[in-house]
Amino acid sequence: MSDIQEATNQLLDVNLHENQRSIQVAESAFRSESEYLQVTIGATVPTGFEQTAADEVREKLGSSCKISKDRGKIYFDISVESLAQVHSLRSVDNLFVVVQEFKDYQFKETKEEVLKDFENLAGKLPWSDPLKVWKINTSFKKKKTKRKKINRNSNKGKINNGQGDKIDEKDVKKECTNNSLDAHFLDYYENPAIKEEISTLVGDDLVSSKEDETDESSREEIEPQVLKFRVTCNRAGEKHCFTSNEAARDFGGAVQEYFKWKADMTNFDVEVLLNIHDNEIVVGIALTEESLHRRNITHFGPTTLRSTLAYGMLRLCAPQPTDIIVDPMCGTGAIPIEGASEWSNCYHIAGDNNPLAVNRAANNISSLLTKNQIKESKPSWGLPIDAVQWDICNLPLRTGSVDIIVTDMPFGKRMGSKKRNWNLYPACLWEMSRVCRPGTGRAVLLTQHKKCFIKALSEMGHVWRKVHTVWVNIGGLHAAVYLLKRTAHAFVHHSDKMEKEEAKNEDDAGNVSIKNMF
Repeated sequence: MSDIQEATNQLLDVNLHENQRSIQVAESAFRSESEYLQVTIGATVPTGFEQTAADEVREKLGSSCKISKDRGKIYFDISVESLAQVHSLRSVDNLFVVVQEFKDYQFKETKEEVLKDFENLAGKLPWSDPLKVWKINTSFKKKKTKRKKINRNSNKGKINNGQGDKIDEKDVKKECTNNSLDAHFLDYYENPAIKEEISTLVGDDLVSSKEDETDESSREEIEPQVLKFRVTCNRAGEKHCFTSNEAARDFGGAVQEYFKWKADMTNFDVEVLLNIHDNEIVVGIALTEESLHRRNITHFGPTTLRSTLAYGMLRLCAPQPTDIIVDPMCGTGAIPIEGASEWSNCYHIAGDNNPLAVNRAANNISSLLTKNQIKESKPSWGLPIDAVQWDICNLPLRTGSVDIIVTDMPFGKRMGSKKRNWNLYPACLWEMSRVCRPGTGRAVLLTQHKKCFIKALSEMGHVWRKVHTVWVNIGGLHAAVYLLKRTAHAFVHHSDKMEKEEAKNEDDAGNVSIKNMF
């Protein structure tokens, strides 16, 4: 190599290092400047549990919290350096950064005027800081889970070892039950209505997702792309002269004109939110691609409870260290798994009378352990949780041995029937009163069959006392979460009670006969 060529290469190396250093300095300057930003974060939460979410925000972030008039939303102020902690909140579903809030927006009288105001609004909003937060947020947010479509007919045509022999569906189901990683197929066979599969961050799925992310990032480095966006309008109120679609269309057109972004309803980079509740308008930018409640469950059943709602129910009963917490009708195990993740100093038991439900719960526990091992890059010590098959009306637990009972009772729609609930609810409450510790025991029970529950509870005022009721919306159904306190009254078995009554009747009869003698 000549001296001239060597000197040229050295000069190129110096220029390259200088360029890299300048880029790093610019990025660090942008990040350090942005970390001091104070922004307002909005969060959607399970309806009815707004106060629970506000309490968690104050406890974990030390921020004051405002509960919106629009049910299911809270707002709080943070510095951007706390953004990662916001994503770790257990009670919130979706997050967004507030661009601007209008507490008393004056709508014009005609639709045309209102929509024209929406168009003009886009260019007047303070987008700069919220977009900085959105850019920083990309390193924290949970990527949308990739779902695979399950084709039922694909199993029929599967070839075995190239021999042309078709694998029977029964064999496929058998094989799936023996493999914990493929247990999601079990849900499909048990309930064909469930046509979604949630990948479990293990094995090939993890590798393929990493490869996809690498390909996408390398593609972006080669050819910088124009941002894609969509506008989502959430509207509540009866006095509006426009529809949500019309507001999103006209406001979105103005946003596109202002930023020169490309509109895309499915594969978007930025989601602009237009939340309208009566005369209140909040414009925001979404910080979550997928709801944060999708964190624990990989094997779904007919009635799978959201993890955020499970957290709210558990928090209602204020678990203390060493408490024994039982879900006697656990289904997929959403409540005890959430409990074991957040209250690891308690012991959690997931039980159900359906062996398929117990199997799902066990698989969900196994998936969470695997996920924790991958996250921590070391073997996990496990979770303080067990899954058991049992009869809810005859629990294999000692009398007075349980501190807290938290469960989602059958509504009588997808599971069970309303007619059977009239016998099931009293029997459940009676057995729960037996195993729950007198004086200190608590129960948090979710049900939509409120009339049946209140009737059953009214017959057990000596063992259960209703403390609080939270009204919630479960998939459009108006349901209630009841917080009960176990009274200090000692549990008496029906057989013992009958024996005492018979003995009392005999004594009364004996006293009457003695009086007759005199």
